[in-house]
Amino acid sequence: MYEQAITQYLQTHKYSSISLKAVLFDMDGVLFDSMKNHAAAWHEAMQLYGMTLSPEEAYLHEGRTGASTINIVSLRERGHEATEAEIKEIYQTKSDIFSRLAKPERMPGAYEVLLKIKQEGLIPMVVTGSGQKSLLDKLNHHFPDIFKPELMVTAFDVKYGKPNPEPYLMALRKAGIQPNEAIVVENAPLGVRAGVAAGIFTVAVNTGPLPDKTLLDEGADLLFPSMPAFNEAWETFYSEL
Repeated sequence: MYEQAITQYLQTHKYSSISLKAVLFDMDGVLFDSMKNHAAAWHEAMQLYGMTLSPEEAYLHEGRTGASTINIVSLRERGHEATEAEIKEIYQTKSDIFSRLAKPERMPGAYEVLLKIKQEGLIPMVVTGSGQKSLLDKLNHHFPDIFKPELMVTAFDVKYGKPNPEPYLMALRKAGIQPNEAIVVENAPLGVRAGVAAGIFTVAVNTGPLPDKTLLDEGADLLFPSMPAFNEAWETFYSEL
């Protein structure tokens, strides 16, 4: 069922096999149903500073650093990048708005597939652009005994955010593995691009409003319509690796 996608990946990267040891998960939109809140917070914050970033466009920027997102919009609408002080203020405003919204729920299907991955003896890892101080507590609360702090990549671990491959290359380094010993699970176009650029088999799960083509055009090796669909397909997919 998935043999063609796997064969194409192996031929492209000149590997003989995928010897899976770790599964690298993006967080927002994959483990947590949080992207609609992020999109709404970005939209409201930008409006407060006289700029426009629609909720739909926010999904296209998912995975970028906050500074990068702010500068893209500032350049487009004001003709110049934001100052460091402006970036700090706008991003804090966005964070404050996000924190006032309802707490995001665990993404359906995420915990179930993580349990299967753990049972296979594979390493589950989080690779996120988030810099939340309470990140580990949040993950431990919703996904008990799944993630280890030393096997996480956050905004504090990298210089460049997605779509740069650095976050996923850092995950490989932390786990001590090669690109053909992992898969990436992403919902964002820029995250897919980062996983593909790191040379890792990249699974897209379309949990947001973007058309499938947006994720496939970034090079996703496989696409599922949701995390429950990925969870349901896991056994078959894993058996074909």
